[in-house]
Amino acid sequence: MHPAVKTSLSAITLAMLPVLNSQADEFSYPQFTPSQSDFGGVGLIQMPSGRVATEGEFTAGATYNDEYHHYAVSLQLLPWLETTIRYTLVQDLFYSDDPDFSGDTKYTDKGIDFKIRLLEESYWLPETSIGVRDFGGTGLFDGEYIAASKHVGPFDFTVGVGWGYMGNSANLTGNKSTSADCNRNTEYKGKGGSVDFDRWFSGCSAIFGGVEYQTPWAPLRLKAEYDGNDYASDFPVTRGGIDMSQDSKFNYGALYRLGNWGDLRLSYERGNTWTFGFNLNTNFNDLKAIWRDEPMPAYQSKSGDSELSNTDWQQLAQDLHQIAGYEDPTIYANDDTITVVAPQTKYRDRNEAHQRAATVIANQAPNTNEYRLIETSNHQAITETRIDSEQYAKVAQYEYFGAKVEDSSNVSTPEAPQGALMARSDKAWDVSVAPTLQQSIGGSENFYMFNIGINAGANYWFGDNVEVGGSVYFNLYDNYDKFLYEVPPDGTDLKRVRTLVRQYINDNPVRMDNLQLTWMDHLGDNWYSQAYGGYLEMMFGGVGGEVLYRPQGSNWAIGMDANYVIQRDPDSQFGFFTEEVQFDPLTGRNYRVQTGAMTGHVTAYYQPQWEWLPNTLFKVSAGQYLTEDKGFTVDFSKQFDSGVIAGAFVAQTNLSAEEFGEGSYNKGFYVSIPFDIMTVKPSTNRATISWLPLSRDGGQMLNRKYSLYSVTDARSPWYGRKALN
Repeated sequence: MHPAVKTSLSAITLAMLPVLNSQADEFSYPQFTPSQSDFGGVGLIQMPSGRVATEGEFTAGATYNDEYHHYAVSLQLLPWLETTIRYTLVQDLFYSDDPDFSGDTKYTDKGIDFKIRLLEESYWLPETSIGVRDFGGTGLFDGEYIAASKHVGPFDFTVGVGWGYMGNSANLTGNKSTSADCNRNTEYKGKGGSVDFDRWFSGCSAIFGGVEYQTPWAPLRLKAEYDGNDYASDFPVTRGGIDMSQDSKFNYGALYRLGNWGDLRLSYERGNTWTFGFNLNTNFNDLKAIWRDEPMPAYQSKSGDSELSNTDWQQLAQDLHQIAGYEDPTIYANDDTITVVAPQTKYRDRNEAHQRAATVIANQAPNTNEYRLIETSNHQAITETRIDSEQYAKVAQYEYFGAKVEDSSNVSTPEAPQGALMARSDKAWDVSVAPTLQQSIGGSENFYMFNIGINAGANYWFGDNVEVGGSVYFNLYDNYDKFLYEVPPDGTDLKRVRTLVRQYINDNPVRMDNLQLTWMDHLGDNWYSQAYGGYLEMMFGGVGGEVLYRPQGSNWAIGMDANYVIQRDPDSQFGFFTEEVQFDPLTGRNYRVQTGAMTGHVTAYYQPQWEWLPNTLFKVSAGQYLTEDKGFTVDFSKQFDSGVIAGAFVAQTNLSAEEFGEGSYNKGFYVSIPFDIMTVKPSTNRATISWLPLSRDGGQMLNRKYSLYSVTDARSPWYGRKALN
């Protein structure tokens, strides 16, 4: 090679070192990571990009300017799927023209976005995605796009084509002389919340683009974009006559990162508008537990066949509880086996529990051929692990490379314990105290409505099949006095099975939530059942039952529940409504309640084994709901490596959008977080945060105390699955 060529190549290589070095110092170019747009989701400023975040990335943020306050939550649900939920408060407009219905609440738009990555970035090809904005709302910002992004040094370039809100400048196609939206259908179906497929990729279209620049100073990055919208069709303009004229097609912004947990954003948009925003973020795959745990004892096999005293057996039971997490175990023994029967309440990683239990038994109990660990839930045998004592001794003493407890264990359908009873807990009572948060976002009465309190419960088991239990709720604080929903102007006339919530919560600071008698049994190898009666939840009482078929280790199950329920009278702790038509003296209006109806569902559970949809659960239920509407509910959830579960559900019934009212159908979202990544102690318990776009009466299920799918979780762990990180 010519020396001049060598010199040139060396110079280029040296110039690129700051870009290539992933461990850059403070004043070199750090590794590029995607950032959020004003609307939530990875993007530039107003426009999206072709980028998606790393799987599990969760971002909650807010954006403020004179016209809009956006509040968005974005989650990279799968490597190829980004999801965003957004609420927008339109600053110059009220929710409705009826002050008795919505007071001075700002107009609130609820939107759901998704982005699908089509191509990953390669040397030649840009990262390319297709997406839809606001597909499940009232259409204020609805639009579709295809965008591609390519990284070059510290720059990330984006070019895309947008339709609808992102294409209203019509610099590509569309006739603005016919309408501001180029004849795109901007009406929404029913009462909002429906998906309007027929208008996707229609109306005006425009090319947009931009660049994001990562400065040598790691916290700072700069953005510039060419906007595809002309803002002539924005809601404040068309409904409120607000001036949102565009003095410039270019938007400029700066982003300052606050470590790896958040950022601040400032942008100058339309040539006349300042916008400020911030984001908080984490990654659900990366969250890890930091425990202060009981140390596992060293393996020291007990020699000989010496008998244990009653005190020794009780000590063994106590150590299995404290060290291995088998709560208040019952122990049986004969010459061949030692059997432990107990729920596992400490370790999501069952192999950790098995190793600890086997070590404790080997160190303290007489020599036997096998250890049997029968895991129970609600006193029902769910699964059994048999551990060969000789093989476990080899594992515990590391007699071969890669030894692990699974080499000595086998999980199977539980069988009846054998041998004499050696230790048993006399504890039949169980007492619990837990904080409770119930919330609704984006309603007409107030943007955020909630109640927070303490739920104190107690139950008592008569043997292994019958439980009597109850709970009392102590309301600490709520703002349900703002919940004015009676009979709204839209004329819906459903039975008030959920929208009477203010009377139950705000008017009853101390109330009995639950008081019921439950019978539960294991009918066969794969069949479980329960029957119950009493005050079943805050708003309903009655009788019911459930059966579930769930094979051991299977990724599917099917169950059915049936219930006869009556709505509780909020003015009485123990009373029920006897008259369907009730009169409210405050409003002078009549409303209807549920005085007796059947409700129940057939539910299929399926955990796919597909490579492109890993660690997910589908629940599909079909049946009759509390207000006697009939239909089905689809619940989809994804579990991340840490054990955090994010899910959403949609209920479609035979109610029309007009009959249902605002929102058109019932839907909601939830996040379930393992206790052991929030506390310093290992635990199999969870905290669930759920939110509904609106609290309405259609598509509402009974909130049963127990679900057999959760009770039998150990058969194919989902809620109690071990962390994978």
